[in-house]
Amino acid sequence: MKLGIVGLPNVGKSTLFNSLTKAGAESANYPFCTIDPNVGIVTVPDERLNKLAALYNSAKVTPAVIEFVDIAGLVKGASKGEGLGNQFLSNIREVDAIVHVVRCFENTNVIHVEGSVDPIRDIETINLELVFADAEVLERRIAKTTRGARNDKELAKELDFQERLKAYLDEGNLAISFELENEDEEKWMKEYNLLTAKPVIFAANVSEDDLADDGNSNEYVSAVRDFAAKHDSEVFVISAQIEQEIAELDDDEKEMFLSELGLSESGLDKLIKASYSLLGLISYLTSGEDETRAWTITKGTKAPQAAGKIHTDFERGFIRAEVVNYQDLLDCGSLSAAKEKGLVGLEGKEYVVKDGDVILFRFNV
Repeated sequence: MKLGIVGLPNVGKSTLFNSLTKAGAESANYPFCTIDPNVGIVTVPDERLNKLAALYNSAKVTPAVIEFVDIAGLVKGASKGEGLGNQFLSNIREVDAIVHVVRCFENTNVIHVEGSVDPIRDIETINLELVFADAEVLERRIAKTTRGARNDKELAKELDFQERLKAYLDEGNLAISFELENEDEEKWMKEYNLLTAKPVIFAANVSEDDLADDGNSNEYVSAVRDFAAKHDSEVFVISAQIEQEIAELDDDEKEMFLSELGLSESGLDKLIKASYSLLGLISYLTSGEDETRAWTITKGTKAPQAAGKIHTDFERGFIRAEVVNYQDLLDCGSLSAAKEKGLVGLEGKEYVVKDGDVILFRFNV
């Protein structure tokens, strides 16, 4: 999974990126200190892996990972070259979802580019820049499609779609809310890789005081939640400053620190849950002496396609899958004990993989 982090300058974007990835991206109290996109890899915490690894005496544990791309702070007019322009928007065209960091705290020591704190105005500023960038992409596509559409019915259909979508964006709408009428339109939309077609998770960045009640008493957070609910987006409340402190602690200290703040989980944990929920992702597990590993797939994935995550040969030569629920396996203490109790299923090509399935694939190529 790949997530792009966007936001206006000085909303806590790079501080959050640093704390999530411990990558040390430069963070300073002035606009555009992030000039190159920073990329960091984060492992997805999953306590099931260590328990399975202990059961199988695995030599290696490999968790799922998330790749974060931190983009330079966008400002009003970025699509027209203001600030650093939209040269960095191309870096997030390949991400699965966008994490939009929104400032929900007052602090006279941290300059706001617009001179005041107003999260909805900030969200709309960024959205408009993304819409402008997408409209440019469509303009170029329309010019190209027009040339071939005169003698090609399929291209003529696509041109009609492009023009309707462009008109929709020109009204200030996001591509994600454009109603797709058939499979062709779904395919084209995917192909264009538009920024506003990507799902969004809002990171409401608050002060330490607002963390304990999850931002419920913060009017800015309430406004962001209302906005997100109308746009089918996820929201999580975070204090980028606190996350930075947490990032420097080891696991035991981290638990103690969170407990002192009255928190049950870190911002990273919240973000991972929000990402998995928004993108409809789950993890299945494989385990043996060599390695215990988590594999991320979308809900509804059938066994052969899940096997293809490991290697294309597994999907091509799929015969069947030996499947046991993670908890059942742990409770039984071994695969053979789980088999004796009838808890291990032999599943075929139509089996839909569930979160927490421990799978052994049989294949032949």
